[in-house]
Amino acid sequence: MTGLNLFWFGILFSLCNAYYDGPLYPEMSNGSLHHYFVPDGDYEENDDPEKCQMLFKVTDERACAYGDGAPLSLKDEFIIIKRQIEDAQRVIESIGKSISYDLDGEDSYGKYLGRESSQISESFSNSDKSLSELEVKFQQSQDNERNEIKGLNDNFIAMMIHTRAVLKETIDISSGLRDRYELLSLTIRSHGTRLSRMKNEYLKV
Repeated sequence: MTGLNLFWFGILFSLCNAYYDGPLYPEMSNGSLHHYFVPDGDYEENDDPEKCQMLFKVTDERACAYGDGAPLSLKDEFIIIKRQIEDAQRVIESIGKSISYDLDGEDSYGKYLGRESSQISESFSNSDKSLSELEVKFQQSQDNERNEIKGLNDNFIAMMIHTRAVLKETIDISSGLRDRYELLSLTIRSHGTRLSRMKNEYLKV
């Protein structure tokens, strides 16, 4: 079993590859399933996403000193394998931390996605409810506006009818006054004629 693990670690990290020499800081970006690693361990909104996507910094202090075909001592091979194992362990731990950050307390991605789906469904339901309420308010506003216009039209028509009735009454009164004026004029002329006749008759006597 140990030999199989070493075989896989050997595939992941070749003998001449550089090894990790610093802490690895996992970070979550925007609640997505992508894992971002901030080099300084402090994630902020102004961090460069391209830099945050770098998984880990590598160095090669030995520069493959044994790449010329010189045989490695057992101690050197042991040190290299140990470093590779430590590097793999750090990467696995960082991935585990990153996954735990992404899961936000859930046991699995299925539960996490299920919770996110329920929240999205609830948000859409609330949005639909809000839109329905807004539509009802718009409809009520239009109905109130139509009722106000209808009320204004009714009031205007009633005012016109009342004005017409007052005008007719005024015309009737004016006609009556004109008739009375003509009657009064006739009476005055008649009285004048009578007085003239009486003056002529009685003053001559």
